[in-house]
Amino acid sequence: MSPFSDFLTDSFSRQHDYLRISVTERCNLRCLYCMPEAGIDLSPPKTQLTSPEIFYLSQLFVNQGVNKIRLTGGEPTVRKDIVPLMQQIGSLRSNGLRELALTTNGISLHRKLDAMVEAGLTGVNISLDTLDPFQFQLLTRRQGFDAVMKSINRVQEMNRLGAGVKLKVNCVVMRGLNDHQVMPFVDMTRDQDLEVRFIEYMPFGGNKWEEQKMMPYAEMLDVIREKYPTLTRMQDAKNDTSKSWHIPGFAGRIGFITSMTHNFCGTCNRLRITSDGNLKVCLHGETEVSLRDILRTERNGEPMDEPAFEAIREIELARRKDNASSLQMGGEEGWISKERQLLDVIGAAVKRKKAKHAGMGELENMKNRPMILIGG
Repeated sequence: MSPFSDFLTDSFSRQHDYLRISVTERCNLRCLYCMPEAGIDLSPPKTQLTSPEIFYLSQLFVNQGVNKIRLTGGEPTVRKDIVPLMQQIGSLRSNGLRELALTTNGISLHRKLDAMVEAGLTGVNISLDTLDPFQFQLLTRRQGFDAVMKSINRVQEMNRLGAGVKLKVNCVVMRGLNDHQVMPFVDMTRDQDLEVRFIEYMPFGGNKWEEQKMMPYAEMLDVIREKYPTLTRMQDAKNDTSKSWHIPGFAGRIGFITSMTHNFCGTCNRLRITSDGNLKVCLHGETEVSLRDILRTERNGEPMDEPAFEAIREIELARRKDNASSLQMGGEEGWISKERQLLDVIGAAVKRKKAKHAGMGELENMKNRPMILIGG
């Protein structure tokens, strides 16, 4: 077995084999904790990564050892070419990709799910913060509860037919808003083979975070144990962000993402690429580096289209065949050196990754993007 890529290994020996890519900053909901009430100014389309650029970067990371890619947003299903893009990324299984996952609000997932599974989808996280249709509209500032439930049910239907898609429901718990929904979500796992994950409310630009609104992991556990004292801790995998629990006799399980009170920074294996092409090595860090600008250097900042991508593929194939004559395209300024330039920038950013995030006190005052512009 070959050693893991040094470019994706940080100074604390954490190996980053999980890449999250935001494919759009657009969304069809306006959730309180994700987007400022006034909305956001959408970036010019030209600043957003094209599908060839996303696929090129996906291939680059997979070739360095990434074995899991998750597509996020915004809302990834609003991207018009999301299914063809997933088909392209799904083809990287031959390069070592093992998991292709999606984080979605579920509004339109049920319409595209069959094609996504065909493309290689292995996991779906559906964001849902209440099981009350009226409160859903208050929290998201939009309608759509029935559509989300339809998507959850459709995933389970397909799994009964052998699809094998890991289904998780993500619930951000906010004191005074939806903390009373913890138990209904727990009861949801009685007969349904899924995992409900309760997420501690986190500070991001524009979401008016207050520590008083954050319901900590320990308090949620106490609430659940009052009704289900046999709640049992499960063994987590090495890089899991969620602390998993199970109630004996229940079909599903519950988990807790405890970024604020019990961070999991020490085993973090995640990197993020924003929809405008910036690499974020830490969700809660301010530092970003542009991969998009490097990709577009020889194109005077113009987005990379399919013909440009095909030219790159020809160069890559020629390199693998050691066809020196074909490698003259672009010379040292071309795509052969481009890959190395990208890896050098990625490697330097990964090496600068801190041991852990700053903590609640500092994060509250840190200038970070709104969550919708980072990618969930």
